[in-house]
Amino acid sequence: MTTAMIAGIAGLALLDALNPATIAGIALILVAPLRRPVLTGVAFVIGAYSVVVLVGIAVYVGADAAAAVVSAGLGWLRSIAFGLAAVALAVSAVRRLRDRDRGAVTLPPWVGPWTAVPLGVLVTGADLPNAFPYLIAIERLVAAEVTRASGIVVLLAYGIVYCLPCMLLLLVGAFGGGRVRNRLRRVYDRIGRARTVRRSIPAAVLLSAAAIGVASFAASG
Repeated sequence: MTTAMIAGIAGLALLDALNPATIAGIALILVAPLRRPVLTGVAFVIGAYSVVVLVGIAVYVGADAAAAVVSAGLGWLRSIAFGLAAVALAVSAVRRLRDRDRGAVTLPPWVGPWTAVPLGVLVTGADLPNAFPYLIAIERLVAAEVTRASGIVVLLAYGIVYCLPCMLLLLVGAFGGGRVRNRLRRVYDRIGRARTVRRSIPAAVLLSAAAIGVASFAASG
């Protein structure tokens, strides 16, 4: 496992960490009128981390086993990873062709320190089909033929990086005071509130071109 490989996977994890739904969930927990918002946020992050790591390990172990049995095992993982990326880009391109209303990220009434773990699992798990950087990172691990134990350690660290923005928000919310909470409310208003996303032809063209390029790479794998 080289330094360049670790740096590449770390970059993928940082890209994956920019998950609006999970970040908005933490921001909303911190500004909501909860009795113990920080503890609730910690539970939410634990749920998010758990689902990311468990799903990643399951995919990694399955892909590693397939690559050991059939020579095409690694190829299908690469095709899936970049195929999902192409689909996500194509869907985003179509969406940018028209105005669309995006619903707000809201907290269910049952959320608390003891129930935020499953909420973190649900919110993050629902977004995992779009987490193609994670699949690319797993493909890199399998292709490098690292030991399974080393690969699992990397995935555990990947989950930490994935949750890093949420953990930073928790620290800021816990020790920042009222002024910081007002800024967190603005963070939520920017990425979590209901709003209308206006159409953009240039953005749709760029996303379509990116989708075609990624799809071609997936087909060549």
